[in-house]
Amino acid sequence: MKTYKIAGLAGDGIGEEIMNEAVKVLKVLEERNPVQFEITQALFGGVAYFKTGQSFPEETKKICDEADAILKGTIGLTHAESQKIPVEERPERGALLPLRKRYNTYANFRPVYLPKSLAHFSPLKAEVVGEGIHILMIRELVGGLYFGKKERGVNAQGKRFVHELLEYDEDQIRQVQIVAFKEAMKRKKTLHNVQKNNVLLSSVLWNEILDEVHQDYPEVKVEHILVDAAATYLCLNPTQLDVMVMENMFGDILSDQAGGILGSLGLMPSACIGPDKAYYEPSHGSAPDIAGKNIANPYSMIGSVAMMLEMSFGMKQEADNLWKAMQEVFIQGYTTPDLSKFGGSAKQISTSAFGDKVVEELLKMPKV
Repeated sequence: MKTYKIAGLAGDGIGEEIMNEAVKVLKVLEERNPVQFEITQALFGGVAYFKTGQSFPEETKKICDEADAILKGTIGLTHAESQKIPVEERPERGALLPLRKRYNTYANFRPVYLPKSLAHFSPLKAEVVGEGIHILMIRELVGGLYFGKKERGVNAQGKRFVHELLEYDEDQIRQVQIVAFKEAMKRKKTLHNVQKNNVLLSSVLWNEILDEVHQDYPEVKVEHILVDAAATYLCLNPTQLDVMVMENMFGDILSDQAGGILGSLGLMPSACIGPDKAYYEPSHGSAPDIAGKNIANPYSMIGSVAMMLEMSFGMKQEADNLWKAMQEVFIQGYTTPDLSKFGGSAKQISTSAFGDKVVEELLKMPKV
């Protein structure tokens, strides 16, 4: 029997509730397969700071170091709670960015998937959604403006200022582009290169490196799209897009917009892949306004489990089964209140009940 160690970082807000459903699914997967998941829960984010004085405590780092993969929930606090934490220890700066840096998780995978059967979730017209949306966004995750040198102060004229540098070297750019080309080869052999080379020198270098990498993947057709045009395409004609590759900040913004065209970031799981370790997380925030109410949809959390099964553990067939199980729950008309798009006809169920329904559908499927 194969054993995998998983670091569970439930985080803040609804993180614990949706993590519980992920663990529920993993337990069922153990029953269906000759595999064991050793899940060790650890503090991470705002909850960690209030208990230990650190958003990414040393004990959590140790647990993550020893894990085969990291399953992360949600982080983030209300404005009032954030004010109680020093700026450098607030969850995003004190936990999330250090997590990415520690494991060099340079490639972020965000599937933007909405089959025609679930088109009712999207705010887009049915004719725009067409036969469904199936985009894969590949975002560079450990460089750019978010990780560049930062300085703030007061200048000689007594004016407050800030300096933040957008920094990339060619190796950082090349490694994520190689990932994107490989994914394009598995799909429609088209790569949409999102950049802003008419203004930013970083995009000029990005495109130069992409042309070099392209020589190793001559079968892939490259479509160059300016980032502002890409934002428009996502709204007006998302079905024309397939694999999209972009730098860090562009990816942050566009992937959130992609959640909008699906109807919610609650429908977007993600994988953050490094050379030796990966972490998996829902793309949405901690939703403190609904925390503890058992109404958050765990789709993106369970979807992150599916991505972990395939990308870290080589269990592709069970990953596919899990996707089908989740979609079947939606197709049957069940949803949680936070994702309801059916008005009075919705069969609204709780977070835990949604997880139960996923398990029910998964158990109906033939064992691998």
